[in-house]
Amino acid sequence: MIALTAADVAAATGGRLHPAALDSALVVHGPVVVDSRLAQVGSLFVALPGETSDGHDHAAAAVAAGAALILAARPVPGPDGVDLPSVVVDDVERALGALAAAVLLRLRTDAEPGPGPLTVVGVTGSVGKTTTKDLLAQLLAPSGATVWPVASFNNEIGLPLTVLRADADTRFLVLEMGASGLGQLTYLTGIAPPDIAVVLAVGSAHIGEFGGVEAIARAKAEIVAGLATGGTAVLNADDARVAAMAAGAPGDVLTFGGSVGAGVRASDITVDRAGRAAFTLTVGDDAAPVTLRLVGEHHVSNALAAAAVATLLGLSVAEIATRLSIADALSPHRMHVVDRADGVTVIDDSYNANPDSMRAALKALATVAGRDRRSVAVLGEMLELGPQARSEHEAIGLMIVRLNVALTVVVGPGAHAIADGAMREGSWGDEVAVADDVDVAGDYLEAELRPGDVVLVKSSYGAGLWRLGDRLLDAAATQEPVG
Repeated sequence: MIALTAADVAAATGGRLHPAALDSALVVHGPVVVDSRLAQVGSLFVALPGETSDGHDHAAAAVAAGAALILAARPVPGPDGVDLPSVVVDDVERALGALAAAVLLRLRTDAEPGPGPLTVVGVTGSVGKTTTKDLLAQLLAPSGATVWPVASFNNEIGLPLTVLRADADTRFLVLEMGASGLGQLTYLTGIAPPDIAVVLAVGSAHIGEFGGVEAIARAKAEIVAGLATGGTAVLNADDARVAAMAAGAPGDVLTFGGSVGAGVRASDITVDRAGRAAFTLTVGDDAAPVTLRLVGEHHVSNALAAAAVATLLGLSVAEIATRLSIADALSPHRMHVVDRADGVTVIDDSYNANPDSMRAALKALATVAGRDRRSVAVLGEMLELGPQARSEHEAIGLMIVRLNVALTVVVGPGAHAIADGAMREGSWGDEVAVADDVDVAGDYLEAELRPGDVVLVKSSYGAGLWRLGDRLLDAAATQEPVG
């Protein structure tokens, strides 16, 4: 982050310095953190209220670790009874957003000397956001200092924290923008209006909170409406709802997809036995071959979106193809593939799930397993589907039968409809196992898995199968090689 005085923080957030005798020239020069364990010398600690704890209770620990200033909703006494140096605001979360907006404005208006103009790229969509921002990071970093979100920092807290990591040297700021309701992307783009706004897809993620796919489309379109002056919308030509957002774009539009009319296009797509896609990337009259390291054909669309952004930022097709072909999955539990020493291949995609991403992951499982390896799908609940939850889970059960998945382990009561769907489609009883929780599923898999198996672990984050993914991968790290 750029260095700020306590007075700067107060002015940006509409807060007041506390205690009254606090030196307004006190300088914050370290990272902005919401976890006291991450505080460093010169940090700003943001005391957010949480579901299980209140950040104000950890402010003293942050100061003891070196934090220079606290952003708080009330005065916080230190262990000696003296109030900690703070900027006191009415709403800490909103103040964090306001601070990020103020810092970004300074960076964009050249108030801070740097190597060149800062470009903000915002990415949204029902699926693929995290993979696309990771691909963008790897495409852009060789061309200049790039900041991108940790994991899936894409909400009212994560996005400002990402913005505040930018400094005068930052050339590219890549932001993942998530939404579980109308108005959220309007708020996020108010903090960081993107120069380039990417919309990947409109699907059924969070459909229970939105109330329908059309509402989801309206919410995703908010990122296009929130473009900075002169900004460009990058839209998926293969998704009719996304393509329709071009009508509301305030400036230029660049499309991507497999459609003939797409500005950035993939053709000649093939998928190898490891589930990795190759294609020809075409932009105008230029073309180059790309071979992805990521597992799953669905990543072609994510790669095209990233390529479209890179094109706008001046990279040649050849440079883009080269960089895409060496890009890896950076975020944990996102189609992370590990070949264990016992001959079991684990595909850990347990960070999140919705019907679209679940189907894509199951197709990847079927491809990797092929005809000569046993496919094992370990599936948990897809959350936030509302009244459609049962039918969507049953549909996944139908799909696993049609893909000839050899063994499906359904974890948790919220996912039982997957087993019901599989049974109705004609699965025999020994092809589907039901486990009450993650621990039971883990014990079952330890006894059941055998060399050659390909195991997919997939659920929404709140269903907790990421813990099972960790258990299966920890087993890989402790195994002795066979033979």
